[in-house]
Amino acid sequence: MEPNWDDMKVFLTVAREQSLSGAGRLLKLDPATVGRRIARLEAALDAPLFTKSPQGYVLTAAGERLLTHGEQAEEAIRAAAGAMSGPAETLTGQIRIGAPDGSANYLLPQVCARICDANPELDIQILALPRIINLSRREADMAITVSVPTAGQLLVQKISDYKLHIVATKHYLETHPPIHNVADLRGHRMIGYIPDMIFDRELDYLNDIGIQRVALASNSVSVQLRQMSHGSGVGVAHDFTLPFHPDLRKFLTEEISLTRSFYLVRHQGDQRSERLNRFAAALSTGIRDEVARLEGLT
Repeated sequence: MEPNWDDMKVFLTVAREQSLSGAGRLLKLDPATVGRRIARLEAALDAPLFTKSPQGYVLTAAGERLLTHGEQAEEAIRAAAGAMSGPAETLTGQIRIGAPDGSANYLLPQVCARICDANPELDIQILALPRIINLSRREADMAITVSVPTAGQLLVQKISDYKLHIVATKHYLETHPPIHNVADLRGHRMIGYIPDMIFDRELDYLNDIGIQRVALASNSVSVQLRQMSHGSGVGVAHDFTLPFHPDLRKFLTEEISLTRSFYLVRHQGDQRSERLNRFAAALSTGIRDEVARLEGLT
């Protein structure tokens, strides 16, 4: 019995989700059907592909070998579909972008809207998560990151630098003890990330300027900015977010000026897709231009 490609797609999904139920949700199949499809593939290959463990479904040695070939086949099919569609004038279909919530909230909405204006048949999904997007599990087609990934077969390109400064409302600065230098910050309520939930070293802004205590913390940039806008304390903000929060003021700009970078991360095999290449180019240009525009307003 020859392996069935539909069963291979089920296998790839179970390998990424590590559970029948998780794979079933993505595939819109009940877990029992997913299990039968895996059993059919194992029978066709005459090899066990998974073992059940407390952590879920774990690949056997045979499963690991099949995963490599299955992902290569998946990438080849995706590339072939892109080649068959040809270099059309507009992009179509669905593309999902994973991004940290700062860029997801303040850059991607307007950038993606402009891309959709130019490509009416294109659907763009923005996956905003306060963690690193798992491209190997196909959570997204591509991701915006603030550091270069060190694992996986990924294609990484730098998009743009961006600036961050210490901010507070004018009212807060006028009604609290003056801040003349970095040392004075220790006498103020600091707003920032939850320290043990910082998923990327590049986001540990307050530690970089010597602040140890975070009195008001959130894993969301948007929540932090709302707290700052309400005059609840002092924090670090992306310059590109400040036009959306006109009540916030930068200060200590000579002493504290941080620079970080955005990177576009993709599956290495996807560089063979003309469709994804064109979208990646439009996205990178859009983000770069929008950062420059918004920073110019601050």
